[in-house]
Amino acid sequence: MTPSSASPGGRPRVNGARPGTRLRRKGVRPGRRPRGAGRDWPLAAGLAAGVALDALIGDPRRGHPVAAFGRLAAGLETRMYADSRLRGALHTGACLAAATGPAVAAHRLTRDRPLPRAAALAAGVWAVTGARSLRQTAERAALHLDTNDLAAARAVLPGLCSRDPSQLGPKELARAVVESVAENTSDAAVAPLLWAAAAGLPGLAAYRAVNTLDAMVGYRSARYRRFGWAAARLDDVANWAPARLAAVLAAACAPVVGGSPGGALRAARRDGGRHPSPNAGCPEAAFAGALGLRLGGASTYQGVTESRPELGSGRPPEPGDIRRAQRLSRAVTIAAAVLAAGLALLGTRERPGLRRRGPSR
Repeated sequence: MTPSSASPGGRPRVNGARPGTRLRRKGVRPGRRPRGAGRDWPLAAGLAAGVALDALIGDPRRGHPVAAFGRLAAGLETRMYADSRLRGALHTGACLAAATGPAVAAHRLTRDRPLPRAAALAAGVWAVTGARSLRQTAERAALHLDTNDLAAARAVLPGLCSRDPSQLGPKELARAVVESVAENTSDAAVAPLLWAAAAGLPGLAAYRAVNTLDAMVGYRSARYRRFGWAAARLDDVANWAPARLAAVLAAACAPVVGGSPGGALRAARRDGGRHPSPNAGCPEAAFAGALGLRLGGASTYQGVTESRPELGSGRPPEPGDIRRAQRLSRAVTIAAAVLAAGLALLGTRERPGLRRRGPSR
């Protein structure tokens, strides 16, 4: 041992440092990570690209993964159905595993490959979000109402909601479309983007699976009251935060349609909780306040008429309000995409100040 490699007390140095001294890279303070480390730009880029693809192209015309999942879920239902909550929970679990398994595998395969990861997320967001299809369907209803073709407008409505359109007039059809645009803006745009920002491709796939199952078996009919209970309750949980975020974004975007942000927020706070659904009332009431409308009233579902409380304090909707609702939906979708991408850029893979333990050197 040379004299220069020992400390004054005769203890050996390691690379010129005293024993117990933590080695660190030049320019990096102890307890801190390099600037920009952990910021998830592939997630942010994938979210933005997926929303852009949906806006430009719309849903895939063939081989839609959500449609394929629906066929799988329907096939499993024929084998697993029983008037039982347990059977319904098992069905829900099996469908979730089938949907999230490939997403988890893709996430792991692309975890350390930024460009493939961004591409996978973009493809997932494009396939799962349905903002463009929602607005296109609403526009078809508006065009038919412009020409007073009630039969054609009624034929369009099942593509937006499950209520019976057979006896609806122009104003009732307009109300149904506006309510569906409001609710589905939350379900088909805000919620998938929020879940993707929070949990990446697996979160995106899991949310869409839950929401699709709720649409398939989440009814309070005699057949699905027990079997669909698990899917419906899981959907309530998955949409709790997105629905409230959608209401806030609708209020923030209210000036786009000449509305008041304060009025939209007041309507959401006052009336959102009155809706039978724990989540649908928030965006519907916010849209009503932003558009200056009054939503709610009698609606028929599978032969059962429900009288729902009024949301908002404006006038009843008219056919011309459908396009205003479309503009508000587009603005909310853009705002949600910007917010989700921002959350991805601000997020980190590890908590600041925490380090992985490794072997001592």
